[in-house]
Amino acid sequence: MKKEFVIFGNPVEHSKSPQMHNAGFKALEFDGIYRKHLLEDGESIKEVFLNNGYDGANITVPHKEVAYRNADEVIGLANEIKAVNTYINDNGKIIAYNTDAPGFLYAIESFGEIKSVLILGAGGTAKAVSLALQQSDVDVTVLNRSEGKLKFFKDHKIKSYTWDNFQPSKYDLVVNTTSAGLKDDSYPCDKELLEEILKEANGAFDCIYGKITPFLALANELGLPAKDGEDMLLYQGVLAFEYFTGSNADEDIIEAMRQGLKE
Repeated sequence: MKKEFVIFGNPVEHSKSPQMHNAGFKALEFDGIYRKHLLEDGESIKEVFLNNGYDGANITVPHKEVAYRNADEVIGLANEIKAVNTYINDNGKIIAYNTDAPGFLYAIESFGEIKSVLILGAGGTAKAVSLALQQSDVDVTVLNRSEGKLKFFKDHKIKSYTWDNFQPSKYDLVVNTTSAGLKDDSYPCDKELLEEILKEANGAFDCIYGKITPFLALANELGLPAKDGEDMLLYQGVLAFEYFTGSNADEDIIEAMRQGLKE
C-alpha cells in the first residue's frame, strides 16, 4: 500500500519538497507519494495529520512551533529549539524531529570557516539555526524587529537585539530566516541598516530558496558571496527522507533529490 507524505505550510504552493522527495522515492523504488497540503489553521495540524492517515509530513512556515506543541514525542535538539519540521506517524503516535539545524550546517560549509553569524528573525528557523551554530562554537547574534520573541535566545545565552538597540559589527555570515521577500519585495530589516550590516560581512545566506530575494539582491550588489536556501532544503530533506523511508540516502539518492529540486 502506497505511503502518503505531505508538506504543511501557509503558503505552500511555492514548495519544491514534493518534487525532491518523489524523485528520491523513485530512485529508491519506495512505494510512496508526497504532496502539498495548505494548512491555514496550525492548531489543527495533529488532527489533520492523523485524520488523513499520513505516514509522515514536513512542516514549513508558519507552523513549526505549533507542530512542536502538538507532537506526542519530540526527538533530539528539537526539544531545545521548540520547533519541528518533520512528523512521523508511528501507529497513531506523532514522533517529531527538527532537520533544519543539521541541514543548515551542511548548507553553509561552502562559505569556509565561520566564527561569527548574525541571524535576522526570531522564529522557528532562527531558533534551529542559532542553536546549531552555538553547539558548533560559533558566536551567534540574533536581530529581530520586536522584543517579544527574543526571550528564547536570551534564555540560551545568545546575544539578541531589536532594530532599536542594535549596533552593527563585522560578521562572517549574515543569515535571513524571515519570510521577507518570499511573497513580496520587503527586506528582513530596514534597508539602510541591512546595507550597513552587509558592507561589513563576509557572506550572506537566505533560508528562502528558488528566487533572488531583495536580501540576496543587495548582497550581490555589494559583491558578497551569497546563496539561497536550496542546499538547506536539500539536506534537511535528505534527513527527513531517511526518517520517512527507514533507509540511508546514498549519493545516488541525494543526487536524484537534488535533480528533483531543479525540475
